[in-house]
Amino acid sequence: MDFELTADQQAICEQIERLCEPFDDRYWFERDHDGEFPVDFVNAMASGGWLGIAMPEAYGGAGLGITEAALMMQTVAASGACLSGASAIHLNLFGPNVIVKFGTPEQRERFLPPLIRGEQRACFAVTEPNTGLDTTHLKTFARRDGDCYVVHGQKVWTSNAQHAHKMLLIARTTPLEETARPIDGLTLFYCDLDRARVEVREIEKMGRKCVDSNQVFIDGLEIPVQDRIGEEGQGFRYLLHGLNPERILIAAEAIGIGRVALRKATEYARERVVFGRPIGQNQAIQHPLAECWAELEAANLVMLNAASQYDRGADCGAHANAAKYLAAEAGFKTCTQAVMTHGGFGYAKEYHVERYLREVMITRLAPVSPQLVLCYLAERVLGLPKSY
Repeated sequence: MDFELTADQQAICEQIERLCEPFDDRYWFERDHDGEFPVDFVNAMASGGWLGIAMPEAYGGAGLGITEAALMMQTVAASGACLSGASAIHLNLFGPNVIVKFGTPEQRERFLPPLIRGEQRACFAVTEPNTGLDTTHLKTFARRDGDCYVVHGQKVWTSNAQHAHKMLLIARTTPLEETARPIDGLTLFYCDLDRARVEVREIEKMGRKCVDSNQVFIDGLEIPVQDRIGEEGQGFRYLLHGLNPERILIAAEAIGIGRVALRKATEYARERVVFGRPIGQNQAIQHPLAECWAELEAANLVMLNAASQYDRGADCGAHANAAKYLAAEAGFKTCTQAVMTHGGFGYAKEYHVERYLREVMITRLAPVSPQLVLCYLAERVLGLPKSY
């Protein structure tokens, strides 16, 4: 299979590169310090029509595939924006997929255009402090009361909740003990984030300071029935539809971060002279960087394969998970090597590589741990018995 980019795909990368030029390392250095949400960057992406790259044309999107979305996000990350830039627009690319596929025509018309135009921001409220990746055992409960649901519960690691207008929320509507299977009885909503009923507490974290992560406490949030996505009790199945695109996009972003780190490291290795010669002349510097390039390229091919499978409607679960795993590991290794190549200066913020390292760490942790990816591959691809 030929994974050479088409002329249109190459044009997307070039246009995103130009759009990102004003938002350089200095811009993201400042956002890393002041923690301000990158509104001007998001507005620039929205003005260019990029927030709807994978959304239907009928609602103002470009109607392209996850492949094009992944190439866009890879280019954003590789500009030096890393996860700070990518996470500011990330949910727009995969989160609304559930609305496109399972929402009603009225919901698509009501929800999608404001997201695509950048007029509304959304957050993704799934993970809970006591369940983690064991989503089927989440505790947040939505009780039907006439024409609305009343929700109580708690979420954690909810990105963008400080600035979001909307919330993609999954909650139990049938107690776990009353379901035939744990995946039953979970319902998906896309609703207003009513701050009178939802308390948002920011979590101070290691990187990506300008895109907030939060604890979310929900106390009596009322959600109209018309904001429920699909059928009651089927939300977990709907949620799975967005997991593979998310893994593909995270993989693309990890590769992008790795590429900008590798570029910085090789530039420094050419310019830094010690003992009368550039350090890049030494094989102890050359070989690790060459390994990083090879591993990033290999991860990129797996990512493109997974994206192609998804866009063709084929089963891409194995390759989407493998791409996420390989890209995160290669990105992390490359960012680590970039810091090491800079020596002591790699520890200095002005050289930016330490920020790349802090941000690429997220791709190893989320949205699924490397260990659970390996469990998935062992069970689904190799046919080994489930270990947990």
